[in-house]
Amino acid sequence: MNKKSVLLTAMLWLLYVPLLAAKVDTVAVHSQRMNKYVKAAIILPDSYDGKKPMPVVYLLHGFSDTFRAWLTLPTVKGLTAKLADQYGFIIVCPDGAYGSWYLDSPINKEFQYETFLTKELVSFVDDKYKTINRREGRFISGLSMGGHGALYLAARNPQLYAGAGSIAGAVDISSDIAARGDIRPWFVKLLGEPEKYPERYREYSVLHNAALFKEAGLKLMIDCGTGDFLFENNKALHAKLLELGVPHDYTERPGQHNWAYFGNSLEYHLVFFKKTIAQLP
Repeated sequence: MNKKSVLLTAMLWLLYVPLLAAKVDTVAVHSQRMNKYVKAAIILPDSYDGKKPMPVVYLLHGFSDTFRAWLTLPTVKGLTAKLADQYGFIIVCPDGAYGSWYLDSPINKEFQYETFLTKELVSFVDDKYKTINRREGRFISGLSMGGHGALYLAARNPQLYAGAGSIAGAVDISSDIAARGDIRPWFVKLLGEPEKYPERYREYSVLHNAALFKEAGLKLMIDCGTGDFLFENNKALHAKLLELGVPHDYTERPGQHNWAYFGNSLEYHLVFFKKTIAQLP
């Protein structure tokens, strides 16, 4: 190889390295509440040096996916790590099981994911990594089931998060979402039969807990595609928040319930959280 070829290869390598600069740790976090280990991917941006505290975004996956979804599915492969670098966030992608809906089930001790995410995982991340380990440095978002989870957890635990977002979130689990195909058996495991316990489904639904946002002081971002089967539920949540006088960013744009839409939305959420940090005291 001549000198010119070596120089060209070196230049290309320097251009290529930043795209792969983020480091990804795969960890198994013990949940005392559920008596099992739960996996999570921790994306550390290239600017992470273990000395300067960094903000954290908890990014939740959807129904039937795993903690790897935001990292490995074709439409978003490489994107999440690239955005962690670009916006300077530690991004935590926890496993929410096939269909936990990120709830503490009142009937099934195997599904205690609110406790896991808000107490056990947050403690693990803040102990192991150099984070801004207070509300002002912590955010949460997710897609579909994870969009529901992000808003639900933030509404009930506002002391933990400065902002929360939902990408095409299943924000009303008291609607016919609980009866859809293979989703229903998971809801039955979590909350019992929807026909038998309609009030319980309302109790665990973001839409019917919207009043909690009124005093929470959270920065909220909600978006959904107009071709999404969850679009009307998201519009209903937007209307409810307006009725309650809860400040929030709401976006509807063309799109379906798919990874093309989810991946496109992710950067908007990180920009929103970055702006939130700049606006905090």
